[in-house]
Order: sequence, then structure tokens, then C-alpha cells
Amino acid sequence: MEKRETFSSRLGFVLISAGCAIGLGNVWRFPSITGQYGGAAFVLLYLLFLVILGLPVMVMELAVGRASQRSIALSFQRLEHAGTRWHWYSYVGFAGNYLLMMFYTVIAGWLLYYFVEMLRGSFAGLDAQGVAERFGGLMGQPWTMTAYMTVVICVGMLVCAQGLRNGVERVNKVMMICLLALMMVLAVNSILLEGAEEGLRFYLQPNFHNLVYDAEGNWILGEAVFAAMGQAFFTLSLGIGAIAIFGSYIGKEHRLAGEALRIGVLDTCVAFVAGLIIFPACSAFGVSTGEGPALVFMTLPNIFNAMPMGRLWGAAFFLFLSFAALSTVIAVFENIISFTMDRWWMSRKKAVLINLVGVFLLSLPCVLGCNLWSGFTVLGMDISGIEDFLVSQNILPLGSLVYVLFCTSRRGWGWDKFLAEANEGQGLAFPKNVRFYVTYILPAIVLFIFVMGYWDKFGPK
Repeated sequence: MEKRETFSSRLGFVLISAGCAIGLGNVWRFPSITGQYGGAAFVLLYLLFLVILGLPVMVMELAVGRASQRSIALSFQRLEHAGTRWHWYSYVGFAGNYLLMMFYTVIAGWLLYYFVEMLRGSFAGLDAQGVAERFGGLMGQPWTMTAYMTVVICVGMLVCAQGLRNGVERVNKVMMICLLALMMVLAVNSILLEGAEEGLRFYLQPNFHNLVYDAEGNWILGEAVFAAMGQAFFTLSLGIGAIAIFGSYIGKEHRLAGEALRIGVLDTCVAFVAGLIIFPACSAFGVSTGEGPALVFMTLPNIFNAMPMGRLWGAAFFLFLSFAALSTVIAVFENIISFTMDRWWMSRKKAVLINLVGVFLLSLPCVLGCNLWSGFTVLGMDISGIEDFLVSQNILPLGSLVYVLFCTSRRGWGWDKFLAEANEGQGLAFPKNVRFYVTYILPAIVLFIFVMGYWDKFGPK
């Protein structure tokens, strides 16, 4: 087996870990639910839950990775007590990475397609119906979707084939810096649009009445709290070992609470600036922000059509989205490849080749589910919906629960060993006095999120 690599710099670790967390949910889900649940007041609620929910779980996942110096394939096995079976979860986590990529690479392919088409001016002159028809046309072209998906998979795997430092770290540094620069330019452009003031006021000036009641006067505080908890929890891609793998590549010079905080701040900044791009633009052109995926693929192209130099701004926006998607793809691919190397003792290049074929073949059902297999549903969900549901509502929360229990239970790794690992080095310490909270209250909250996910999906409407 090849010698294990390490990051060349702390910046590389923070950027790629944040790249794993930063994804499409930051760009369309965060603005969408922020618009639905009160704007700035919801943002404050989300930040609260990010600190008390997301960051503790991230510290635990990083600690398991750094202490074991292995991927999820062997991390539990190296740290668990003899006779326990925590390592059984490793296969579930591995499956979660694959399931995520089975639909995520397809969506990333859509973004590349939109970037190319925006550059070509294909959306110029189209009204809302015309853009919707173009998106529908893409969904009906399995070969086109497969081609763009294949580009995403090949680019991601090619980067990972170059190794941690020369491939994953180097490319993600450039891509994340470009992503942040593009976002700032797009945000400034949106803020300066005529009519953007109302959107900025809604997004930046807290109005707690909007958090409690919707426009029709219905009480929505309970829904808003659950939405904030869910976004804070899922935005960091916790529970499938995708963060733990990067913990396994770092030294013990810095305490993990500080590292988790840096990752969380960068992830939150991207989501926040995405709101600065979308809310002022939607306000300027009288567009609702609560449209989910349609906001990105159908509504925003119309906004760019109406802007001066809209073709340029639209291409830049979809390039930024492509970078956000590719940063997640590369990070998760690295976890998949590292799992394969650790579990079956094979070289990186062989692991890349096997997983390239595997991800390609297993992603095809999601492509076909948009057209040839569109009639196939389970519990009312199409193929991509099933894959998303299995990851978002099952593996992520239950996997995070496994990490929390493993780090706090006497039958797991144990609180004392976890705390010693988390607080080794310099920087912000993980507080000792939160033991009761992370041992009992945090698991209960994670279970609540899991149950409410099912209630929201299948409960009475």
C-alpha cells in the first residue's frame, strides 16, 4: 500500500474541507428557505443551530479521522474496543458517498451545460416559458446529460488520480479562490442593481414577525426552527466520513474545534454571499425566491437576460455554481478512493479506475430517471429523489448519530479519548463542560431531525 499523504498546508486542509461542505444546497436551498421563513431573522436562527449542532459533530468526525489516520473504511476498527461492532457502519457510510455522487454528478453536469449555453447566448431573448422548455429539453436528452455527467466524473477522478497534494489540494485551492472571487463580483453586481434595496433589507434587517408568521398570518415558527436545524446540520456533509478523511490527512499542531470553526465560517460565508447574489437580483426584477431548484435553472436565466451584460454575468454565475459542485465532487471522490485503498490495499490509480467505472455506471439510472425511466417511482419519488432521500434523510443524520455516540459512549471510543484528541495542539479548545449536552441532548436532537424528516415527507399534509 502507498505511503499515506498529508496536506502541504493548513490552508489546503481548510479549503478542501470547506469545499466538501460547500455545495449546491448553499446556493439554492439556503436562499430558498431563508426567503420562505423570514429573511434575516431566519439567518440568525440558522447560525445558532450551526454552532450548537453542526460544529460539535464536525469536531467528532475530524477527531475520529485524525486519531485513526484512516478513512471510514478502517477508522472505527482502529479505535473501537475489542468485541464491538462500530466498524459495521463503515459500509453504510461508503454507500452514502456513492449514493450522493449518483445524483450529484448529474446535477453538476446540468450546471456545466448551463455555463456552456449561457456563454453561447442560447438563453438570449427567451421568456420564462422558453427557459423552462429548454430545461425540459435537456431532461429529455439522455445522451447530452450523460456526456456532461461523464465530464464531471472524469475531471473529478483525474484530479484525485494526481494524489492529495498535487491533485486534490492544488486544484481545490485554485477552484475555491476562483469561486470566492466570482461570488464577490456577482454579489457587488446584484447589490448595485436598481430596485435591489428591498431584497437587501429583507435579507439583512431582522424582522422576527416574519419568522413567526407567514404573509397569510399562519404560524410558521415550528417549521422555521426545523428548517434551520436541518440546514445547519446537512450543510456540512456530516455523517458519511467525507470530513473524517481530511482529518486523517492533518497533523496534531492545531486543536480541532478551531479547525471546524474555520470550515463552518467559510461554508456559511458562501451561503450568505449566495443570498447577496440572489435576493437583490430577485427584488430588482420582481421574482420570488422560494422556488427551489427552479430558481437556479429556470428563473435566474431570465434575470440575467434582463441585466446589462447578462450573458457575461450568467456565465460567471453558472461557472461559480460548477466550481461549488466540483469542489464537493472531488472531496467525496477522495473519500471513496481512500476507502477503496484502505479496505482492499490497492494503489491510488487502480482505485481511481475502478471507482470511475463504478460511479459512471451507478449514475446512469439518475440520468435515465429524467427521461426513459421517468415513470419509475417509489413512494412517489423518482430515481434521483430516492437517492437524495436515502442520503439526506437517512444516512447523514444516522451517520452523525453514530459519530456522536462513538465519541461519547463507554462502549465506543469514549469521551476522554475523544476530548484528548480534539484538544491536542494549539488553538480553540473543545469545552469539557458540554459533556452532558453532547452525550444526551445532541443525540436527541439528531434523532428529532431524522424523525421529522420522515414526518415532513410522509406525514399528513
